[in-house]
Amino acid sequence: MRPAARVGRRTLLRATAAGATALAAGCSGGTRSVQVAVVWSTSELDRFREVVAGYPAPVQVISAGNDIDAFLRARHLAGTSPDVAILPRPGLVTEYAQRGWLSPVRPSTDYAVRVELSDLLMTEGERYGVWVKAAHKSLVWHLPSVLPAPPTTWDDLLRQTRELAAGARRDGGPAPLAIGAADGWVLTDWFENVLADMAPGSYYALAQQGADWQDKPVRDALDRLAGLWSIGGAFVGGGRRALLTQYEESVIQVVHTKRAVMLLGADFTADVVRPFRRGPEGPVTFRFPGTHPGGGPLIVGGDAAVAFADARGGVELVEWLARADSFQPWLREGGYLSPNTNVSIASYTDGVGKQLATEMRAPGTLRFDLSDQLRGAFTGSDGVGIWRIMQGFFADVTDGVRAGEAIRRATGLLASAARSAGAADEPGAGPRRAGGPRRRRSSPAWSGLSGGGGHVGPAAAGRGAARRAPR
Repeated sequence: MRPAARVGRRTLLRATAAGATALAAGCSGGTRSVQVAVVWSTSELDRFREVVAGYPAPVQVISAGNDIDAFLRARHLAGTSPDVAILPRPGLVTEYAQRGWLSPVRPSTDYAVRVELSDLLMTEGERYGVWVKAAHKSLVWHLPSVLPAPPTTWDDLLRQTRELAAGARRDGGPAPLAIGAADGWVLTDWFENVLADMAPGSYYALAQQGADWQDKPVRDALDRLAGLWSIGGAFVGGGRRALLTQYEESVIQVVHTKRAVMLLGADFTADVVRPFRRGPEGPVTFRFPGTHPGGGPLIVGGDAAVAFADARGGVELVEWLARADSFQPWLREGGYLSPNTNVSIASYTDGVGKQLATEMRAPGTLRFDLSDQLRGAFTGSDGVGIWRIMQGFFADVTDGVRAGEAIRRATGLLASAARSAGAADEPGAGPRRAGGPRRRRSSPAWSGLSGGGGHVGPAAAGRGAARRAPR
């Protein structure tokens, strides 16, 4: 058997401390709390604690940090698994279920989600998780005063990017695009939106074992991205600076410093906007432009609640979280999208929330985040998998490498990573780790990043200085 992925010392210490806290609470003589591990922090963590305050039994919520997989593996090794976890991708749910770590759950009768989401949490006919939060990932943010007429098609986006880039080079105006390319998931979101628009029938096929990552749909999607990303002056400071820019900084470039015009970002971008908004004008959104007016398919992500095997009160809490009324406190505060179609649109207190929830329920357009469905390390994390490969591709096309060569390099690496992930799933390969942290987080170290064919990333080109973005 192949040994499990190594758990970092800090993660192990944090997990051990959390486990000790849980044991102490259980031995204190009072009512035992149900313990929930989550990836959320700051305002999202506060909102979730308000939600579980309505549960009829005490609930202890602990933030596991960005790499909840490592945290939970450490707790499992220590024999102190929490009762419930909120997992940021479905691959972890199915993996943990196959390992025997989870209990099946039966959500309440008022729980209903799109079939595209529901099936992702099923293993061998049993449901092991329920969706509790969704993320709309097909939004482009801008200030109306800076971009009065947003693009409605991909061709419009190309034209406006060229015009704005020419103006930036000539007059020193804002760059057309902000992009936090230091966070690889930002680039996979671009790729997924383009792929779902150009080849919707091939989108889910790429999540399956044996998928051909060198096939025409992948090449065409990368070619479309290359046509946009290679435009001179498209990004603040150029492509190399973009590779040192974290997601949060890219939001600031649009809403605060106004150094860029447009930003692709999920609905949770609003949490970053609030402290940096300048003046009365706030950013608005339009759907990611597709081939035809009206936007392409909708890409969504989500967080799922699971109950660990032999947990006391875990299954009951997960089933309660699936109720249509459980997340009302978060709905009232804003910044929350429910995957439950039984949650009334009227429950949303702001117009943006109502609009996004309505879009998520439109028939025939929804696709779940592709990278979150991939196997093993291919799913991507800081400096590995599809995140790293897309960063290498971005480095190529923004550094003057011809599109055809950049696509050849990227598809070769994608195909190799997919084969490696598939081999790890073969019988006898042993337990695998389904990738690392998935959400807003520190960006990968760039030193030695290779796009294939001997290409090296910006750090090796003399840009190895610290590049953590300002908060």
